[in-house]
Amino acid sequence: MIKNTLPETTLCTSDFFYDLPEERIAQTPIEPRDHSRLMVLENGNITHKHFYDILDYLQSGDTLVINDSRVIPARIWGEKVREGNFASEPSKIEMLLLKQLGDDKYEVLLRPAKKIKIGGKINFSNILVATVEAVVEDGNRIVRFEYDKSKYTSIYEVLELIGTMPLPPYITEKLEDQSRYQTVYARENGSSAAPTAGLHFTPELLEKIRAKGVEIVPVMLHVGLGTFRPVKEKKITDHIMHSEFISVSEESARKINERKRAGGRVIAVGTTSLRTLESVARDDGEIVPTNDETGIFIFPGYRFKSVDALITNFHLPESTLLMLVSAFYGKDRIMDAYKCAVEEKYRFFSFGDAMLILP
Repeated sequence: MIKNTLPETTLCTSDFFYDLPEERIAQTPIEPRDHSRLMVLENGNITHKHFYDILDYLQSGDTLVINDSRVIPARIWGEKVREGNFASEPSKIEMLLLKQLGDDKYEVLLRPAKKIKIGGKINFSNILVATVEAVVEDGNRIVRFEYDKSKYTSIYEVLELIGTMPLPPYITEKLEDQSRYQTVYARENGSSAAPTAGLHFTPELLEKIRAKGVEIVPVMLHVGLGTFRPVKEKKITDHIMHSEFISVSEESARKINERKRAGGRVIAVGTTSLRTLESVARDDGEIVPTNDETGIFIFPGYRFKSVDALITNFHLPESTLLMLVSAFYGKDRIMDAYKCAVEEKYRFFSFGDAMLILP
């Protein structure tokens, strides 16, 4: 697994707190996707735009690096399989798939977890059965799924029938169109949460970007819930990142390296793309093809090796993602920008507005 050597810091988790009125948390996505607002941070200056204005800041020779992981309908509801001839009511169980560990084997979150012991089974709509094999850190479970493989080619086909999108807990309104929690370029199943910076792109905007001479290159990080969890430890360096699977193909690495050597900028779409690139970059910035787990933790003091600019959403207080963007642009400037965003009534978090950071 890829991890980084943590820089020394005197910063505490509380240094990344900010006040956010509840009404600033976006509950529904903007239509069309690219009509969300865009805050541009450049050389200490703040400019207010719309996302479709991103074209004005991209140049021929740039590389736009996207995360093409696809969110799976990872939240499912089932019933505990009763043992023996018991007349009690069946136990309702909610399951959230967190991370694939092998063929049909996953780390999951169960609610209520205490009702399911090791060896216990859960039936989902009579087409999917999960058997609990182990209990791991944080009380999560390791389960193995069984389904009729003569009817379904993969568990993802089953999840499309019985599952729902795993929206974050701060989104309380029902999502009518499940595709709006999916980027238009999503390809490979595996994420438990959306790489939200990519939600602002439309196919038409991507074509205009290509027409400017910008190369759009995919990498992959299967987003887990650990990315979005607030840091509970007082000292930043005591926090342990949950690992996530990343993949950078030989073709993607070649394209990024060629453009960078020619003087083009590497612009990461989202913190997941940035963390992927920084996980696989050598000290000289060259990108290495990789299939691995990453637990990279980026906060102020980190030295960036590969990324020149970042497109991102607004992140939760005291989160590792807020620490990451603070490392990229400077903590004081980021916290000032967030204060400005609250005052200017930007929309925050997954369905919220975006930020373009040009150090």
